[in-house]
Amino acid sequence: MRLSALLPLLTAVPLVAFPTTAAAAPGCFGSAAALTVEEHRLTASLPAGGPAVGPGLVRLAGLDPFVAGVKRDLCAARTPRRAARVVTQAGDRLWRTAVDRAQGRRPGLGTLDRFDDRPLYWARLQLSSAIRQWRPSFALPDRGALLTAFDRGSRGLDDVRFPLGKTRRVLVSGFDPFQLDGSGVRISNPAGASALQLDGRVLATPSGPAVVQAVNFPVVWGYFDEGIVEAAYGTALRDRGRRPDVLMTISQGRPGRFDIERWAGAWRGGFPDNNNVSVTGGVPPAAGWPQPDVQFIETTLPYARMLEVTGAYPVNFNPAFCVWPDATHPGAGPRCAVRTPRRPGRSRRREAAGTTCRTNRCSAATGCASAWA
Repeated sequence: MRLSALLPLLTAVPLVAFPTTAAAAPGCFGSAAALTVEEHRLTASLPAGGPAVGPGLVRLAGLDPFVAGVKRDLCAARTPRRAARVVTQAGDRLWRTAVDRAQGRRPGLGTLDRFDDRPLYWARLQLSSAIRQWRPSFALPDRGALLTAFDRGSRGLDDVRFPLGKTRRVLVSGFDPFQLDGSGVRISNPAGASALQLDGRVLATPSGPAVVQAVNFPVVWGYFDEGIVEAAYGTALRDRGRRPDVLMTISQGRPGRFDIERWAGAWRGGFPDNNNVSVTGGVPPAAGWPQPDVQFIETTLPYARMLEVTGAYPVNFNPAFCVWPDATHPGAGPRCAVRTPRRPGRSRRREAAGTTCRTNRCSAATGCASAWA
């Protein structure tokens, strides 16, 4: 199912005009084109002056021949149509290669642990920077469309295909690594690694087989403003014959535990994204998709049953949500509400007793603002 509704996201990503050799190569590539902050990190080394970390991880995973091959194909393209085909296929193949490697179907591909999600991230940046710095021999009508097509495919967004019939369908999402400046350049993200492990799996359940499809989202505010989440989940939900039974997002949490979050809040708390852009304020609605008129959304996951699962990490249910008394000055004053898990037979009215904000319909109009990013 190709997500044709996905907007040209990459055209909205801020660019920083660093003079760089991150993706420069002889032949059809230049070095003058502006790269994103993410792409500029391709030259980051640890320790300083040593080999670049990102390209090194790509090499250890055995993906450097793939990256070089796509660059050769791009240089060989002589028409816009051929170029579009090269980048679209490259994105799709990069995702499938990363999934196959993660799930053990490519045992000879590199020496890096197959559970490592970082090679996909850095290979994607190597190729997106190459597309930006590519100097074709013909007039290129829309470089942004090429970037969008490649990025979408490399995140699995064009690979969500559920079967017809009574099979259970589960769509999950992970995220890219983040906090990558300085010594953080080596960081992985278990959420992205989980997506690679789950994509295409068929799980045995008491209700029959469940087919899992996965996508991987960026950690860049601009993508979310343009509706990448709504495009991924919304497009799947519109396919009535193959509509997912479960939608679940997986995020990097606290060390040594697995947290189930009861509440999601429509608020951004100023955390810098992977392009070092910080945003504080409410989450803007994505154009073209219906949005709930609430500040908080409660999970519908069967958390009571999930808490019964035992494994290497304890499962924790986080029932808390935070609000500020004055929505016009978020962060000022005490937090005004913390809830406990609702136990079977306990009414919502009783559970909310004693809190300042008693429903999840908190907004600027009611004087509550979410403190969740």
